[in-house]
Amino acid sequence: MKSLARGVGVLIYLDNAATSWPKPPQVTEAMVKCMQESAANPGRGGHQMAVQASRILFQTRVQLAKLFHIRNANDIAFAANTTEALNLAIKGYVKPGMHVISTTVEHNSIRRPLEYLVRKLGIEVTYLQTDRAGRIRLEELEKEIRPHTGLIAVTHSSNLLGTIQPVAEIGSICKRKGIRFLVDAAQSAGILPVDVENMNIDLLAFPGHKGLLGPQGTGGLYIHPDVELEPLHHGGTGSQSEAVDQPQVRPDRYESGTQNTPGIAGLGEGVKFVLREGVDAIHAKESRLVRRMMEGLMGIEGVELLGPEIGEPRTGIVAFRLADTDPSEVAFILDQSFQIAVRAGYHCTPLAHQSAGTTETGALRASVGYFSTDAEVDALIGAVKEIRQGL
Repeated sequence: MKSLARGVGVLIYLDNAATSWPKPPQVTEAMVKCMQESAANPGRGGHQMAVQASRILFQTRVQLAKLFHIRNANDIAFAANTTEALNLAIKGYVKPGMHVISTTVEHNSIRRPLEYLVRKLGIEVTYLQTDRAGRIRLEELEKEIRPHTGLIAVTHSSNLLGTIQPVAEIGSICKRKGIRFLVDAAQSAGILPVDVENMNIDLLAFPGHKGLLGPQGTGGLYIHPDVELEPLHHGGTGSQSEAVDQPQVRPDRYESGTQNTPGIAGLGEGVKFVLREGVDAIHAKESRLVRRMMEGLMGIEGVELLGPEIGEPRTGIVAFRLADTDPSEVAFILDQSFQIAVRAGYHCTPLAHQSAGTTETGALRASVGYFSTDAEVDALIGAVKEIRQGL
């Protein structure tokens, strides 16, 4: 399962920040079983198969609630991905005249909805400047709060730099100031501890296909019980079909249309795996692999590492560049000549590249996962060294 046959070699997968691979076997097994035994439409009938499909959705919500310390599983609305969840949170909550604070390391999934609302509703947005490693200063955040600040939206961990933001401390500021708090957990769900109660998180957007080890096409949004959002979609929910408007009951209000039941079945097994292994253990393993990678790359002349210094907290991401080389060219050589998968370019986060000083060049990003190995990390280091010598 660990290796993918490719020509005379095997693929070394170091692109887990985009999507995790491989998945635990039980994820695929659950999806196949769902297709074979429970592939009816959840909530759209009272027959046995429809009831079983609904049960799969509910059981996965329960597992997610356990992972994120959510009191009521029905406060979780499923989405196709983090991007859809963030669009629901931002467009569903932000009103005309509101001021929003975000940061300069945000993914376009936060930046683009906010910029859309700047044009559409005339809202104001402040992007809090980070240092080159992607870190914010809490005192600077407090200085930017205005009387009409209604939302603070931040990524838990930068998808370029791996920087981990002080989410609990930001949540305390939001609670004290009466401001709603949105967290993008695209790079942290299943990898870093997330407790929506203790961290005072009002809205938590998460993917199913990254650290939660589920399939693509899954994700969701936690919505605090005191927060009401305008639905992003309107349509069939399987409940209150006689009503003209969307039902008020959760999660139906935010889940129009047929759900991805096989995908959610797989997601449920992924979350169970994370709960069994333990988030702390997962993060500890990835941190060890990242340190090994950084130490190896630092020994290569011409390599510049981005993000926090070695030994400082970060998720399983190492972004770097080689002097006088095009990151896309290096990524191509790694793929074609060494069968190593990384990602090059701007990673859907131009603001973070501005903070890191890589706007002109972009960067290479190698990202480990729970199933990555020392040998794979060493293979990347050796390949980069060989490429550097060749150039």
